[in-house]
Amino acid sequence: MGLLRIIYTSQPFGFDEATLAGILMDARRCNTRDDVTGALICRRDVFVQLLEGPEQKVRDTFERIGRDDRHVDVVLHISEPVSERMFGNWAMLHDPAQSWLIPEADPSGDALDRVRAGLVRGIFEALAAGMQPDPTG
Repeated sequence: MGLLRIIYTSQPFGFDEATLAGILMDARRCNTRDDVTGALICRRDVFVQLLEGPEQKVRDTFERIGRDDRHVDVVLHISEPVSERMFGNWAMLHDPAQSWLIPEADPSGDALDRVRAGLVRGIFEALAAGMQPDPTG
C-alpha cells in the first residue's frame, strides 16, 4: 500500500488550552506509533487537519478522530494517494491559525464553509513552504 493524504475540518467541542494540549499529545503519540505525520491548524472555532502516511493507518486515524467527542461536524475534504509527505518530519505540527487563514471576526460566521470551498490544500502548502523541519513535531 502507498501513502495517503487526507484533509478534514471539524469544530472543536469545549475548546480550551488543556483540550488542545490533550489532542496534540494523543496525536503525536499515536502518529509516531502508526507512522502518520501531519499538521493541525486550529483556533477556538475550527480545526483544519492534514494527515498522511500508510493508507490504512491514515484511514484508521481518521476514523478514530470521527469517534472523538472533542471534534464535532467532522468533514473529509480531500483523500488522495501521494508519492511523498508534505509534513514528513512532524508527528503533528501545531499551527495556531493566523489571520491569513480566515478572520475570526468574520461577520458572516461562515468560516467552515469558506474552508470547505477549496482553501484547504493551499493552506497546508503555504504552511509547509514556510516551515523548517522539526522532528519533535
